[in-house]
Amino acid sequence: MIDLSRLTTEARNPDTMQLDEMTPLEIAQTMNREDENVVSAVKDVLLEIATAITWATESLSAGGRIIYIGAGTSGRLGVLDAVECPPTFGVSPEVVVGLIAGGSGAFVKAVEGAEDSMTLCEEELKKIHLQAKDIVIGLAASGRTPYVIGGLRYAKAVGCKTVAIACNKGSEVGVEAQLAIEPTPGPEVLTGSTRLKAGTAQKMVLNMISTGSMVGIGKAYQNLMVDVKQSNEKLVIRAQNITMTATDCTREEAKEALDKADGHVKTAIVMILTNCDASTAKEKISRAGGKIHQAMK
Repeated sequence: MIDLSRLTTEARNPDTMQLDEMTPLEIAQTMNREDENVVSAVKDVLLEIATAITWATESLSAGGRIIYIGAGTSGRLGVLDAVECPPTFGVSPEVVVGLIAGGSGAFVKAVEGAEDSMTLCEEELKKIHLQAKDIVIGLAASGRTPYVIGGLRYAKAVGCKTVAIACNKGSEVGVEAQLAIEPTPGPEVLTGSTRLKAGTAQKMVLNMISTGSMVGIGKAYQNLMVDVKQSNEKLVIRAQNITMTATDCTREEAKEALDKADGHVKTAIVMILTNCDASTAKEKISRAGGKIHQAMK
């Protein structure tokens, strides 16, 4: 039998013993107060997060991928972060990948038992042709999910950098990985419901890793999303606004530059800032490793 009693994520919260007797306002106040612990817990592991950002940036720069593996809420958070990267940073869906125990269908409906397999994640990593230049990040609130442990072991054998994100100190997944990121926001408001504080902590860490590494490979200029994909009307306007903000040009000038740049915001910005054509701007960007600041030198 698995002993969960020692896990912080499974402990009872002494401040919410009367949860079922609280008013709606008291529940909201209590959860808000407890969520303050999440920010503090993540702050305690910023050095580890910075290392993960560095490793992820190195993988992306080498043509590798960020691959998240997890089960349940943890797996869904990895998938969520992965699917947001293409529209935000203009990367292909293959660059940041989220694998969830039980397959894509498990995102909306739990697949019982899938997380208990030590071999399933290895099989899925083989299917996507895991390579040493990839980085594999395992997510497990409890820190003991067999699906994640098996995946991390295989990733290490392939030669990948491996990271574990858990919400218990000294976690099993942390031992398996080269780098353990273990924010511990304490027992949940609703005992064992790790979609709450543990889920929020994991989401915050993922935000930092994906955003930080994408910035590291030139997907931002200042604090602007310069590789945003214009996949809908809102994003078309956003692309124009970003170009205008970065260059202090008019909307008509932004539209004209974006049209000549085939809709590529980064190219349009460099065209305007360096007064060159699209072909020259693309060449400057390529030589600068995708970074606008370098392209303007």
